[in-house]
Order: sequence, then C-alpha cells, then structure tokens
Amino acid sequence: MQVVYEDNHIIIVNKTCREIVQGDKTGDKPLSEMLKDWLKEKYAKPGNVFVGVTHRLDRPVSGLVVFAKTSKALSRLNEMFRTGQIKKTYWAVVKNQPPTQSGTLVHYLTRNEKQNKSTAYNSPRNGAQRAELDYSLIASGDNYRLLEIDLKTGRHHQIRCQLAKMGCPIKGDLKYGAERSNPDGGISLHARRVCFEHPVSHIIIDITAPVPDERLWKELAAAVGE
Repeated sequence: MQVVYEDNHIIIVNKTCREIVQGDKTGDKPLSEMLKDWLKEKYAKPGNVFVGVTHRLDRPVSGLVVFAKTSKALSRLNEMFRTGQIKKTYWAVVKNQPPTQSGTLVHYLTRNEKQNKSTAYNSPRNGAQRAELDYSLIASGDNYRLLEIDLKTGRHHQIRCQLAKMGCPIKGDLKYGAERSNPDGGISLHARRVCFEHPVSHIIIDITAPVPDERLWKELAAAVGE
C-alpha cells in the first residue's frame, strides 16, 4: 500500500491492480480496512479509526484513491465527487491507433448488473446515462499507445466502455475486447492525477501517481518525458 498524501482530514493511496477499495463478495481485505490498520499502528490509536470511502476504482485499475479521515471530510468529498468538483485524469494503454489525435467522446451507457458490464450507444435511449470524456494521444511505442483521459462524468466502467466503443479497448481488458489478459490480472488503466480544493483547509491538492512498475508503462511514460 503506497500512501502518497495525508493530512488530518484526507489520505490518498496509489493502489495496485490487485487491491480493492471496498469489501466485496471475494472476502479479500479492502484498502479501507488496510488503511484503518495502518493509521491505528502509525498513530498508536487505542480505539476505532475512521476511514471513509469517497469514490470507487475498479479492482483491475491502478492509481489514486481518495479516502476521508473525518466524517466532515467524507460528506464534503462525497458532494464534490457528485458535482464534478474533483478533476480526475487517467492514463490508458491501448493497442489500436485512435481515429484522431485527440477528441471528445459522448455516449449513452446502460449497465448490465448480472454481467457487471456497460454498453455504450451513440444516441440516447431509455435507462441510459450520458457519459463524456476527453482523450488525447500522448505517446506511442512499437505496439501500444498511451492515451490521457479527462473524465467529465463518472459512470460504471465508463473509460473502459467508451474506449472500446471507439475501437481502442484497454490492454488486458478482456471484458471489453482486449485480445489477451495482462500477466498481473489487471488492466492497463491508471488513475494518474487528482486535483481539487481541500474540503476543509481549501488549499489546492494536486497529486500525480507514479505509473505501475512495469516495463511497458515505464517506456511509455518515458516517451512523455516522465
């Protein structure tokens, strides 16, 4: 577990593709509980430790997750995520060349709960939610490309689904059309940066996460100048 920022009200973790944010049917210990143990030990707290989940990140996705350490921060962060006051930037590795160097994708997503999968449509339909993101091609290697994604809405599997609809499924994402899985079982989608006004102190928090420690990620990041 890699903590990249902490103060009295919030804590931000750079998660791996193997970690889950909140408990699920697997029974695996989630980051929220791991953080409670970490904080309890770090500060030698005798009682219960508060850690609030403010948003989710799919298990196979790596990158930044923001947690609240106080109930005040939790309620305010929840509202900020709901109203789009928190800017999130993702990096995605894809095999196919996108149709344009940069662009905006707008689709209408429906969710199949049983399959845990979303479907993107080009026009509105009953029960569908509007999904919007901006993408830009920021690096290319011999076989893969690196896209930067600015998320405008927060829908279920939005980036995975919309990029696949564009013809650029994310590397390792079998559910959305990738040719093969990644060795670590994750997908090559990384929550790269988060920027927002602190809910209590009102300073600007702007955190960038290192890319996963994997050769392809390192090569593409180096091509960007990281």
